[in-house]
Amino acid sequence: ETSAFAVEKIRIGFPDLAAPFVPLAIADKRGFFQDEGLQGEFIRINPAIAFQALVGGDIDYYTVLGPGVAAAIRGVPVKLVAAYVPISPTALISRPEIKSVPELKGKTIGVNAYAGALEGMARLMLRHFNIDPDTEIKFLATGPLDSRFGAMKQGLTHATLGSPPTDFLGKKLGFVVLARANELFNFPVSGLIASAKKIKERPDEIRRAIKASIKANRYIRQNRDGTLPIMAEWLKIDSAMAAATYDSSVGTFSEDLNLADSGLRLLIDEAKRAAKLTREVSLSDVAELSILRVAQREMGIK
Repeated sequence: ETSAFAVEKIRIGFPDLAAPFVPLAIADKRGFFQDEGLQGEFIRINPAIAFQALVGGDIDYYTVLGPGVAAAIRGVPVKLVAAYVPISPTALISRPEIKSVPELKGKTIGVNAYAGALEGMARLMLRHFNIDPDTEIKFLATGPLDSRFGAMKQGLTHATLGSPPTDFLGKKLGFVVLARANELFNFPVSGLIASAKKIKERPDEIRRAIKASIKANRYIRQNRDGTLPIMAEWLKIDSAMAAATYDSSVGTFSEDLNLADSGLRLLIDEAKRAAKLTREVSLSDVAELSILRVAQREMGIK
């Protein structure tokens, strides 16, 4: 047991209000950080500047894994230490006349921004169905979700994608969910990234942050009624939308925060493709999972 005055503050950066980052709110509101002698402060920060803040010590952890791998490959001294959501809940959503992913050949997909995470996910999903995203699909940056749906309604685009509750909102507008990334492959979305300095000097703090996060994820999976109000508040959505978001994303929260080699390899390959890199990048270049193993052993996870 830690005494009340021995609480350490940790500052955790996250990119936006989305389901994969709900474990932060759960760990805070349900006392799991406090159980580990920690107090979480959450800072919304764009991935473009997050890793500078992480290395500079302005934040202690960052939570969006794809850009973390990209940063590590560029030589930024950061590593992934755990995964909240090791499979992506992203759904590919189309106009009603399109009934399957192969029917998107020659069509236009709306994304929030060119070369962003959504376009990257679209490319992975299309390649899974043997569609070449470079030659057989046109991408159009149509902005935030409302605008993406607007462009679909007008027929400017045929499909878009997004994390829950995008699927719920799309269905309400008469659109169709063609595929979900988590049913196709492992693609880690959110988790904990720490600086090399933190890993070397404060492994104990990382271990406790991981244990709090494992408790949070288990709570999400096991306690729908307790999770929904926190999810609604954190995501700033109503209870019906929170329920829909929960139901389509609950299965993506990891019970042990493991980062599968296949998922990590996919992140590395995507980052290499984006950076036009050919050199070999090993898993240990971008991830340090020894502290996770210690936390898991302490919690009786084999």
